[in-house]
Amino acid sequence: MADAVDKKIRVLVVDDSAFMCKVLQDLIHSDPALEVVGQARDGREGVALADSLCPDVITMDINMPHVDGLQATEMIMSRHPRPIVIVSSESREGAATTLRALDLGAVDFVPKPSSGIDLDMRHVRDELTRKLKMAAKVRVVRTATRAKSPTSAAPAANSNATSNVAKVTTMPLAASGGASSAAAATGGVAARGGSGGGKTPIVVVAASTGGPAAVMRVVCGLPKDLAAAVLLVLHMPGVFTKQFTVQLAEVSSLPVKEAEANELARAGTVYVCPGSQHLRFSPSGRITLDPGPRIDGYRPCADVALETVAAYARTLATAVVLTGMGSDGAQGACAVRASGGHVIAQDEATSVIFGMPGETIKSGAANEVLPLDEIAAAISKRVARLARLVPAGVR
Repeated sequence: MADAVDKKIRVLVVDDSAFMCKVLQDLIHSDPALEVVGQARDGREGVALADSLCPDVITMDINMPHVDGLQATEMIMSRHPRPIVIVSSESREGAATTLRALDLGAVDFVPKPSSGIDLDMRHVRDELTRKLKMAAKVRVVRTATRAKSPTSAAPAANSNATSNVAKVTTMPLAASGGASSAAAATGGVAARGGSGGGKTPIVVVAASTGGPAAVMRVVCGLPKDLAAAVLLVLHMPGVFTKQFTVQLAEVSSLPVKEAEANELARAGTVYVCPGSQHLRFSPSGRITLDPGPRIDGYRPCADVALETVAAYARTLATAVVLTGMGSDGAQGACAVRASGGHVIAQDEATSVIFGMPGETIKSGAANEVLPLDEIAAAISKRVARLARLVPAGVR
């Protein structure tokens, strides 16, 4: 029993910088639950040591000679999978490659230590050790398959998304003459898209650890004529959400953009909550962004987005809680369920980390618990049902 309690999490560090290896080793050894069992100076050596040492978790640099971090991640995840945490810079280029590594099967990422300032290093240490301990618990599978872009590229996130939004604002869910009947059928809310008096159905997707790849799978499965606005709330820094928006737009049938303060959410558009900001819905249906303090440790906080969407959209709200560490989203999902909305939680078998969806299920808020690959179809079915309520009310 004592051996089981005292057993440390074995970490392999892969980085071509001797200085960075020393920094990471010191940060890891500062936690008594962790130990460094090996260091590799490039991806090729990292793959070899991953095979021979069988570490519990690996920290992986991206830019390395011979075999880079992306190639090494792909090789490890396709041969003898191990949980991998990417250690990356927060530059635009670093964000792009980190997101590709997550798509290849890496579990999570942490910012690369940028200075020796005590405050900076203390923050990095806490995040690194917390994520390494969580990653070590992940049940990894053979993966390393990149999401394939369609032959005809989707609209670019920043340039074409706005014009595509303008096209969908005149596409109502039903004839405007049925607004009062529709309100009775949907709990007092008229289910209409566009800028008229009715409200647009709103889908909020919340995710954290393992989230980028899961969200991409869900959004790629949504039809181009989806009659709802889709809001994505992920626990990522701002530079990462900007890059994620660009990459998601390349594979989505729907236009994708970062949400902007004071804009109306339009049907048929995917909005990414900017990193490090809370997203709320105002009583008038406009998006508000708040760079204020973390709430329950999160910024953005999915609970905040879900609770305000529930108050605004009521029965037209749909919450989707995907893989992620912690419990963010559970409280907001309860608010959506209480307002007459619908809640979908990812199942344990397909979650990288069953924290967020697991807590949502425990709360009793989930209407459906589904494998990842069935969630897009469930969203489409839910939105189509809301659309049918309007003509049903008219008749």
